[in-house]
Amino acid sequence: MTYTSRSIAAAQMNLPEDEAVLLVQGPDRPGLVAAISSVLADFDANIVALGQYSDDPQGGNFFQRTVLHLQDFAAIRPALEDALAERVGEALGLEWRLVDRSVPKRVALLASTSDHCLLDLLWRQRRGEIPAIIPMVISNHTNVAEDVRSFGVPFFHVPSQGPDKSAAEAEILSLLKGNVDLVVLARYMQILSPDFIERLGVPIINIHHSFLPAFIGAGPYRKAKERGVKLIGATSHYVTQDLDEGPIIEQDVVRVTHVETAGDLQRRGADVERAVLSRAVLWHCEDRVIRNGRETIVF
Repeated sequence: MTYTSRSIAAAQMNLPEDEAVLLVQGPDRPGLVAAISSVLADFDANIVALGQYSDDPQGGNFFQRTVLHLQDFAAIRPALEDALAERVGEALGLEWRLVDRSVPKRVALLASTSDHCLLDLLWRQRRGEIPAIIPMVISNHTNVAEDVRSFGVPFFHVPSQGPDKSAAEAEILSLLKGNVDLVVLARYMQILSPDFIERLGVPIINIHHSFLPAFIGAGPYRKAKERGVKLIGATSHYVTQDLDEGPIIEQDVVRVTHVETAGDLQRRGADVERAVLSRAVLWHCEDRVIRNGRETIVF
């Protein structure tokens, strides 16, 4: 999707114009908030919202998310970025990223046979609850095709069978490469290879039940029922080359009792999965998440 069509989509979603998000992280020391704010003040930028956090005031790490309004932001942006590079990057030794809030992220969804997370994200995006464009859905099955197309979203079927997934991953890469800013595994029941993750080059968000690693494999809710669990939940995290070990974005749980069947647990688990994944995708699309090694800072 071109920048022009993304701008049209942004207008339809009523995204704010002349607003940006500045994300900063690095070694903590006194005066960082004042120094960053002074750069913005020199460009007459108005700080709309500000969140900052230090994991240790003595030699720890500093994280900050600033929402700013700057008239004619697109025209002024290059000069502001030059100033940030010099006065925040070079002088203070901090990493920084400036994001235009009027440009929605392009989010591709990958799914298998389960549709609860997939349809929930499509529904929330259509209602304007998630500031993003969904350019495509890719699945290794076809049972969700008609539902996806009813949202006006292109559907691509890429079978993935047998131990060798290289052909399927190559086809998926050809669809995604250069066309998306984020990939969401909406219950996509395939393990992505390290080579695929590296070559894709954009963040990937996954969702799974929080029984891992206690209930690995098929039938986790049946196994949970057999063990008499009292809590069920879900975890959404970024995908890394280490399976299910990526930085966690969001988690939630619900309490259950002995009277609920395995089917009851699965239905309640699906509700938690939908809520957790949608929050994780929303926060990423709003640039609220800063990755710090194996953890995340969520503003």
